[in-house]
Amino acid sequence: MTCGPAYESVDGVRRLTNFATGEIGTILSAALQESGCDVICFRGEGSTAAAPTGVKVQSFSTNDSLAQALRALPRQPDLIFHAAALCDFKIKAIEGADSKEKISSRSGGITIHLEPALKILPQLRKWFPRALVVGWKYELDGQRSDAMTRGAQQLRETGSDVCVVNGKAYGEGFGILRRDLSLRHCQDKKSLALALIDILAKNENPTSGR
Repeated sequence: MTCGPAYESVDGVRRLTNFATGEIGTILSAALQESGCDVICFRGEGSTAAAPTGVKVQSFSTNDSLAQALRALPRQPDLIFHAAALCDFKIKAIEGADSKEKISSRSGGITIHLEPALKILPQLRKWFPRALVVGWKYELDGQRSDAMTRGAQQLRETGSDVCVVNGKAYGEGFGILRRDLSLRHCQDKKSLALALIDILAKNENPTSGR
């Protein structure tokens, strides 16, 4: 289970990060543990929700640190819930900065150049070829149909098995989108957790025939 926000450092005290609490990871980790799974929760350092109890929790900071932690797993996981809100961009260069430790506002404006950060979801199929991979797609622009289209695109491009779609574009609740483009709606995080565990318990592998 991955959850919570990653960050990229601007200087020694400032960061680029996401609004993510890590709550979904706590709920899912607890539900998975109760169902008998051996759970490891990789949790962003900036998470504000209570950490899950009864499971192994490992913190991460950046996209790269999460990637390293996943690659270091001692054995292949059967299931990966990748709900972490990772950074889309990282710092390439800063113009006008007077220090790398703490940039002073007295020096005037600065210009930050960004470049794409490492995307982990597309790597998971290569790293863990036998795992059931569940990704997340949080969409703000457009309508539910637009969110579903982007979720389907994510499934195609990443080789993941399931995409959980949510956000303003999707509307209330969560949609569990399968590779066959079937959709299961869940009203809240707890019902989402139960639905995802149901997929695992029934061994309903959406990638059969892959």
